[in-house]
Amino acid sequence: MRPRVAVLDVNETLSDLSPLADRFAAVGLPPTLAPTWFAAVLRDGFALAALGDSAPFAEIGGDLLRAYLHEAGVRGDDAEAAVAGVLEGFLGLGVHPDVPGGLRRLADAGVRLVTLSNGSTRVAERLLTGAGVRDVVEQVLSVEQAGVWKPAPGAYRYAADVLGEPVDELLMVAVHPWDLHGAARAGLRTAWVDRRGGSPYPRYFSRPDLVVSGLDDLATHLA
Repeated sequence: MRPRVAVLDVNETLSDLSPLADRFAAVGLPPTLAPTWFAAVLRDGFALAALGDSAPFAEIGGDLLRAYLHEAGVRGDDAEAAVAGVLEGFLGLGVHPDVPGGLRRLADAGVRLVTLSNGSTRVAERLLTGAGVRDVVEQVLSVEQAGVWKPAPGAYRYAADVLGEPVDELLMVAVHPWDLHGAARAGLRTAWVDRRGGSPYPRYFSRPDLVVSGLDDLATHLA
């Protein structure tokens, strides 16, 4: 049975984070540090969630950047300007090529579309608007309103409550297996976006209900 709602992760699932490497280089940090920093932001967000606490993505990311900059000898106002420059990079990100057409096809098939991000609604709004697909996304949701980060169950239940749908009518769509495992534990169905094709899926996480190569492929499956 086709789910009524596709709940879309934002960072990396919809957005291409590779341009952040240029932001790191511009502030004097190794561009290869960008993926490590993003993973560290997730790590600390998860640690807070495990204790029932929460903090905004930008707050965690900003403090981690300050630590990296301190080690690189960048301090004071220069460090604050560098932090702002990196975080503002999120507002200029684009989407993966499969996203615009895939979202429109899903909407045309009658699937309700929402986003649920560990980041801010502002970033998601800018991303969708820039890609020309904000009109097909019903709601832009953030864990900041849920009070706990994904993959804690409360984040997914928050989305179901806002939408007025039972959790088993929601399909969590993400490139991150940890996100899908959390969604499955909360009762949602899951779809893994494997753009590389044939990537091994971690055996310690619940297997996804669907494996797709992109949102266009997801639309084909659900249509």
